Amino acid sequence: MNATAETPTYQAYPFDARAIAHRFRHSAIFGALDALEIGEAMRFVNDHDPIPLLAQMRQRYGGRIDVIYQQRGGDGPVVIDFVVTD
Repeated sequence: MNATAETPTYQAYPFDARAIAHRFRHSAIFGALDALEIGEAMRFVNDHDPIPLLAQMRQRYGGRIDVIYQQRGGDGPVVIDFVVTD
């Protein structure tokens, strides 16, 4: 998984996790990721850095999804592009 910001060469579909109840978030995220095809991306927005989610993603998808932080820390939300590469 890549954790460096770069200029996107893909269209990212928006996914705002803040609007989803905590107990359903991971299931909803995995469902959205499973629906993506190679070369597509999900722009994930959350109120905190999702470290446990990233660990679960590594277990489930291995290196097939790049993690590209677009915004991290500061006053705003955390914004990450999850890009399906393989």
